[in-house]
Amino acid sequence: MNPRLPVEPIFDQTPHLFGDGPPDPVIYDASAKALRQRSVNFVAKRYVDMMFVSGLDRATADRHFRPRAAMVPGGLSGRPAGISVQDALLEAHKTGRLTVETDPSDRRVTVTWSDPDHGEAVSGSAIARLGYGGIVLGSHRALWFEAHAIARGTGDAGRAWPAGDAVEKPQPAPASMTAALDAFFTSSPGTYGVLIGTPERVLLERYSPFGAVDRATPSWSMTKAITCTLLGRMIHEGWFHSVHDPAPAPLWRDPRGIHRLITLDHLVRMRSGLGFPARHEDGTATLGFENSAVYQDAADAFDMAQRSIVATVPGAVFRYVNSGMNVMGAVIRDQIERRGLSYHQTVYAMLADRLGTSSYQHSADMAGNFIGSGAGFATVRDYAKLGVLYLNDGVWNGERLLPPGWVDYATNATHTGTSYAACFRTNIDGRFPSLPPETAWAAGASDNRVFILLRHRLTVAVTNETDHPMDLTALDRMIATAIDTFA
Repeated sequence: MNPRLPVEPIFDQTPHLFGDGPPDPVIYDASAKALRQRSVNFVAKRYVDMMFVSGLDRATADRHFRPRAAMVPGGLSGRPAGISVQDALLEAHKTGRLTVETDPSDRRVTVTWSDPDHGEAVSGSAIARLGYGGIVLGSHRALWFEAHAIARGTGDAGRAWPAGDAVEKPQPAPASMTAALDAFFTSSPGTYGVLIGTPERVLLERYSPFGAVDRATPSWSMTKAITCTLLGRMIHEGWFHSVHDPAPAPLWRDPRGIHRLITLDHLVRMRSGLGFPARHEDGTATLGFENSAVYQDAADAFDMAQRSIVATVPGAVFRYVNSGMNVMGAVIRDQIERRGLSYHQTVYAMLADRLGTSSYQHSADMAGNFIGSGAGFATVRDYAKLGVLYLNDGVWNGERLLPPGWVDYATNATHTGTSYAACFRTNIDGRFPSLPPETAWAAGASDNRVFILLRHRLTVAVTNETDHPMDLTALDRMIATAIDTFA
């Protein structure tokens, strides 16, 4: 008897003209061992970021560090599913079973979690390279790419901010403004710095004892606004026709595949529908929506993002995930390289260097991809330049960098049900009750923000150390006072 059975006659065997469609989906390993590995990887990245990118000393880094374990991605509700290793990580840190070894000569950190209750020790590393931020190595010893020096533009030290880097000392702030600023810093001890400015000058800035004018600090998901603005630059340069074009991800070649229903707009508005199966310790599987694995796994972030499944109809459901923005990152890299240009240099040249934000650097992954969803670094003054670009309707030094109408597109919420716009958040839900509803901001973990107050022609940049609480009520009062004082 022939063991080969005939194929079902209704099965579609039509040859794919553009390859075999999306590759096999990534499956998230949600076992305790995998979560512990991701947790030590993230600890290593945090220390690399603090010490070798932001330049904090070890004692200050130790004071700032808060253990945060990897969690199993949740479903549409957003709540994590499955086991938690957070309590075990906190206990290991408290009892000295979480060790952090630093190698300043190689700008490398190795973290080991030794716990007899959980089997053999787990180690993970991260490394910093100039222009590539802090990179998770995990259990690997070396990167998968050569971190060559990147030719960067330099800021103009003799030209007035924001076009250059020269900042004239602001006039003393009124007592009400000083009091609001004092209250904010007192109740938000993780704050690196605050800058309030107009498109013409810096009105006020202040730094904490561990902050500094020249200290590049982490932005986390504020980087999404950078990636989105890069998309705007490419549309203005004619690389894309519209945000409503299908996202031309390198691995999404089959025009019949459901991934081809995902548009660039879906990616930047968190409506792509991308998710993945998570396999649990007991062998069961759930649907997960990725929100942090990109900062915990030593992997090719662009490849993993493109191998997400389409879990909801594209455009139908808002779900804040990092996968979509890393598909956007893959699209950007593909568009640059298909034109024969240097990927890393072009990413900087198209936006960061045009704005003179010489302190800005993206974090890369193991494969050298600039992570599109987060983990960039810059000084507070350079972050605020992004706000100025949007206050000026996408025009910089008299040159239009973004398409007409882009600012309205990027800073207006999608529709009812969420205050999220296109990589910016908005105040239509009254998150900051003292601020106008049209207020928009680039937002990152730990409440890092760049506010855009179009009506008042003000931008406010505030940076905060990871996992430190920020007093958002005091921040609201401070910005409202700035409006009353300066607008």
